[in-house]
Amino acid sequence: MRSRFVLVLVSTVMGLLIVTGCAADPEPSPAPHGSSSSAVALPPTGAEMDYQLGGAYSPPDGVAVVARDRTEARPDVDYAICYVNGFQTQPGEQADWPSSVLLRDESGDPVIDPDWPDEVLLDTRTSASRAAILEVVGPWIDGCSAAGYNAVEFDNLDTYTRSDGVLTRADAITLARAFVARAHADGLAAAQKNAAEDVVAMHAKAGFDFAVTEECAQFDECSAYTDVYGPHVLDIEYTDAQDVPITTLCRDRPDGMSAVLRDRDLVSPDDSAYVRQSCPAE
Repeated sequence: MRSRFVLVLVSTVMGLLIVTGCAADPEPSPAPHGSSSSAVALPPTGAEMDYQLGGAYSPPDGVAVVARDRTEARPDVDYAICYVNGFQTQPGEQADWPSSVLLRDESGDPVIDPDWPDEVLLDTRTSASRAAILEVVGPWIDGCSAAGYNAVEFDNLDTYTRSDGVLTRADAITLARAFVARAHADGLAAAQKNAAEDVVAMHAKAGFDFAVTEECAQFDECSAYTDVYGPHVLDIEYTDAQDVPITTLCRDRPDGMSAVLRDRDLVSPDDSAYVRQSCPAE
């Protein structure tokens, strides 16, 4: 799960190691438009949705779209989205990554996301590093397909913004493009997760098919996504940040966009902190 406060983020990462002679790759060209994405199914528009990254449970009646972590079984719904963290390590999984792909500071220590202290940034600067990252993430994407999911959402596309200028958007797009190609080859649609400021480039150059957003209503960003992806946008708002009722959120959302209000930790219904209120299907 991820909630990026773009307007107030201040990087606290200092002293990152910059490899001498390592120039940034040029901005990637637009993704080719062809048969690679023509066969994938997009999520239904205006559908009732749920977001279950904090733990899987039986979807409530009427829910047609559910997102779950890649380690969870596919839910029994019309459209299932598989969550993959492709640009940072997941909590407790740092040891699963080759040491060479972990971004390190000048002391040789892994660079930690300042907002998520148990996640290490991945080093996307070179083609060799990106290939090594794909060797890890590629089988995860394949696993989403084998499990019967319809799509995969790739989180932390904007990790480069938390690297104190060491990582670049161009390298993030290049890696994202490889992820999207792998998803399409597996018959999966590919969702851009957050990164409203990069939505045009992520769609045109990486080839994403739709968007999963967090708090686009809270930060008045929903139109940035719908301008690019039309109604194929799914938004998650959080109770600790929203002070308007779900009825108002549903009334004001762009036509066809799905939206749900959840507790910040996305816990399951057996937890007293559980909250889930969804816009009804259109």
